[in-house]
Amino acid sequence: MLGEGILKGLGTTAMNFVTGFFSRERLTTVQYPEERIPTFENARVFPFLVYDGTDWEAGLRCVSCQICEKECPPKCIYIQKSADKKPDAAGKPQFYPTRFDIDVSVCMSCQICVEVCPFEAIKMDVDFEVTAPDRFHGFIYDRKQLAKSNDYYHKIHPTEAMEVDTRLQADIDKARTAAAAKAAADAAKAAKPATEVANG
Repeated sequence: MLGEGILKGLGTTAMNFVTGFFSRERLTTVQYPEERIPTFENARVFPFLVYDGTDWEAGLRCVSCQICEKECPPKCIYIQKSADKKPDAAGKPQFYPTRFDIDVSVCMSCQICVEVCPFEAIKMDVDFEVTAPDRFHGFIYDRKQLAKSNDYYHKIHPTEAMEVDTRLQADIDKARTAAAAKAAADAAKAAKPATEVANG
């Protein structure tokens, strides 16, 4: 029949138009901000710094290696390294950032900073509702504004955060085992001459 394909197409369009008002699955428009769709776990907006424990300053994972600053395409990250060191989660002394700024008005959310970070210190947030009274300085976030807890990281990226925690814990256990083995070897080495003198 001539025009059968056109009629079928018009019928499908009409059906989609009508059911779009009643079917929740087909309704794509939401009444924002009163109504919101759930955020996808893989969503990424702007970076934030992860810290462990309750003290954001003491628990920051960042060791100020400055790789993210060098690799950032729009150059929106600025880091100043500390002169002294503080112990990390494994007890190893590490440098830390005395200043860590990100200009989110320039950030292109490419996630390269996350990919190159060897310490799992910087991750991507899902919060897209950011405002500031000053469009020049208001969007430059310092390390205190960027610092968010590991619990928050688990809340927005549960699968990824669990994998990261498992990997970090394995690294910590490995470092502690190596330190304990070295301490035992040093103790045995120190005790050996005393034994030889006693036998001699």
